[in-house]
Amino acid sequence: MISFGSTAAKLVGFRRGRSSQAARRLEAEMCKELKTKLLRLLPQTSNGPTIHQDIQTDDAEILHCAVKALKDGHVVAVPTDTIYGLACLAQSSEAVRKIYDVKGRNGHKPLAICVGEIQDIYKYCKVKVKEELLGDLLPGPVTLVFERSHALNTDLNPFTSLVGVRIPNHAFMRRLCQMCGEPLALTSANISSQTSTVQVHEFQELWPKLAVVVDGGPIGDQSRLGSTVIDLSVFCKYRVIRPGCALSSTLDVLERKYGLSEDSGEE
Repeated sequence: MISFGSTAAKLVGFRRGRSSQAARRLEAEMCKELKTKLLRLLPQTSNGPTIHQDIQTDDAEILHCAVKALKDGHVVAVPTDTIYGLACLAQSSEAVRKIYDVKGRNGHKPLAICVGEIQDIYKYCKVKVKEELLGDLLPGPVTLVFERSHALNTDLNPFTSLVGVRIPNHAFMRRLCQMCGEPLALTSANISSQTSTVQVHEFQELWPKLAVVVDGGPIGDQSRLGSTVIDLSVFCKYRVIRPGCALSSTLDVLERKYGLSEDSGEE
C-alpha cells in the first residue's frame, strides 16, 4: 500500500509538472485510500467561479458532496476569500467538537459562523448597526462580532455571549451555506497555532481527518492575514479584535460613513 506521506509528496511533484492527467489519477488513488474526497474548483472568472470536471464531478456534484458531508456531521475543507478554512454545521454539537479535534484547537478559543445572506445574520445575532453598514462590508474579508441570539447552538462558544459572523466574497462558499440552510462553523485550515494556508497541499496532514477537501487553487494575494475581525456588539462603537487583511477599508466605512467611534474599553 502507498503511504500517505509518499503519495502526497508525489502528488505535489506531479502538480508542479505538466502531467495533469497523471496528477488527477494519483489524487483519485490517494483520496480513495484516505476515504477523503478531493474536489477541484477552477479559479474565479469574470463571470464568477466555474467548476472543472475532475474526479468525475461537476459543479452540482461538488456542492452536493460537500453539503452531504456536512449534513452527515463531518468536517470539510473549503476555500474562502482570504485563506482556506475548515467548516462544519454550527448547530451540530458533535460536529463542533470534531472540528476542534481536527485542528487541535484550544476549547476556549471561539469559532466564527459563516452564512450565505445578510438576512441570515439577524437570526443568529443581535445586530446593533444599520443594515446598510452590513451591506457595505459583506460579502467581504471581514468578520463582524455581535451578541449571539438564542437560536445559535449553545454548545458553540459556550464561554462567551458573542459570536463572529462571516459572509465570504466567494460564490461557492455562499452557495454552500445557502444549500445547507443553516450556519457553518468556520476556522482556518491548519493545525492550531501554525501558519494559515492558501493552498490545499499546505494542510495535507489534516486530509485524513476530513470528509471533503475542496481545492479552489491559490487564494487571493496569499497574504495569509485572514479576515479583519471587528466587534460591533456595543451600540455606536467598534473594537478591532484582529487587523487582518482589510483593516483600512473597514475602518473607513465604520468611521467616515457611519460615524462609529473606537471602543476604548473605558467607562
